[in-house]
Amino acid sequence: MPATFIIFGASGDLTSRKLIPALYKLHCKKRLKGGLRVVGFSRSPYSHDEWRNELAETTKKFAGEDFSQPVWNDFAKNLFYHAGDIEHPADFDSLSDFLLEIEAGEACTRIFYLATAPRFYEPAVVHLGDSGLAHEAAAPRRIVIEKPFGSDLKSAEHLNEVIHLVFSEHQVYRIDHYLGKETVQNLFVLRFANTIFEPIWNRNYVDHVQITVAEEVDVGKRGGYYDRAGVLRDMFQNHLLQLTMITAMEAPVRYGADPVRNEKVKVLDAVRSITPEAVASDTFRGQYRGYLKAEGVAPNSRIATFGAVKLWIDNWRWQGVPFYLRSGKNMSCRTTQIVIQFREPPQKLFRDSPRSLDQSNRLVVQVQPNEGIQLHFQTKVPDAGMDLRQTDLDFDFHSEYHRALPEAYERLLLDALEGDASLFARADEVEAAWRIVDPIIKTWQETDAPPLLPYDAGDWGPLESAQWMEAQGREWFDNCPVLKRPAD
Repeated sequence: MPATFIIFGASGDLTSRKLIPALYKLHCKKRLKGGLRVVGFSRSPYSHDEWRNELAETTKKFAGEDFSQPVWNDFAKNLFYHAGDIEHPADFDSLSDFLLEIEAGEACTRIFYLATAPRFYEPAVVHLGDSGLAHEAAAPRRIVIEKPFGSDLKSAEHLNEVIHLVFSEHQVYRIDHYLGKETVQNLFVLRFANTIFEPIWNRNYVDHVQITVAEEVDVGKRGGYYDRAGVLRDMFQNHLLQLTMITAMEAPVRYGADPVRNEKVKVLDAVRSITPEAVASDTFRGQYRGYLKAEGVAPNSRIATFGAVKLWIDNWRWQGVPFYLRSGKNMSCRTTQIVIQFREPPQKLFRDSPRSLDQSNRLVVQVQPNEGIQLHFQTKVPDAGMDLRQTDLDFDFHSEYHRALPEAYERLLLDALEGDASLFARADEVEAAWRIVDPIIKTWQETDAPPLLPYDAGDWGPLESAQWMEAQGREWFDNCPVLKRPAD
């Protein structure tokens, strides 16, 4: 069935930087079965050709070597622009007439993509309902909503209520681009398509799990937004908890949207309640030096730009295994990685080895950059008695497949067009995530909150964070990143 993809916020950065390049690449790969029209909707007064010409320049920039002018010309024939204001109901009636005109009586799937500021989500949904655009009669109607989905549990519940007055849950696609990354999807395969990992993926063999999302950049020009959000809202409620769910979930009965999401929600439901006492002992926060000078940041801001949280998942598989989640701005490097730290052998046969055996086996899933997997294990150094050394086995996507990996938005937009919600968040999943994060945010805002410790640009957060781990008999896996892309 042909489809029409309507982008609200069409003149924004997300549209030009991610959405249109992703749809263009899907066109290049001939993945858009049945044909696709793209309609941009925003207040800017573009004509069709003006919007096409501007997108040609930005797509050439972001698609890089994949850009071909003849292919773009073919793709751009189906790009249209309709000026309108999300807060004006009459503009949705006008949009409805325009869609009927360009679809020329065809039954078309319609995807409404909210690439706007979050404050426009509610009026957009309400007006889509009032205009009849959301009504599923002859063809599917779906809505894709970017993060952040709410700013706390109360606002997320309210937004879900508003959405469900217009759209059924099967029509709603809450997008988190991390779930579109090849390495995150490969984690499903690593766990559930191989017999060697799943038997040891539990409390009997795993000492702890670390999930790190480190950013090398500072807040830049996003200081105004970041000073309202902070690291917990920006990274933990969405990206870090998504990675936690996939790492910790049980095998679904089959790979499909509802079975996968059912198992993910069970993980969040099993997370131990975080009391104020637990916040004091199991969380850590910091702020990089210079943050207060960033544009849009309050001069006395107490917002954390670094956070570390220890979670306990109280179920049969993970009882007693801590999950350490960590993220920060202005850190040593850009890396997202999941570290499965296994227990030490029950008996140390090689106590007299000149090298320490404190580093037990470790599996590192590098989500970005240079996506891949690395396994760390002990080996004997040749011609050195019983001197032992930690060695590694690498799987690197770029070396194995010799081609650039697709952008996360390519996979997610195609799934939305095809009606596969497996990699999108469900309403109960979003609310369960906020139930975990809300108590930490609340306690961090109080006067007796854990101290907000400074750190320098290029550090792995405050020094006290490493000491916090050492006091628990563990250490952070601080590597930038473990896999290096080979030179061309």
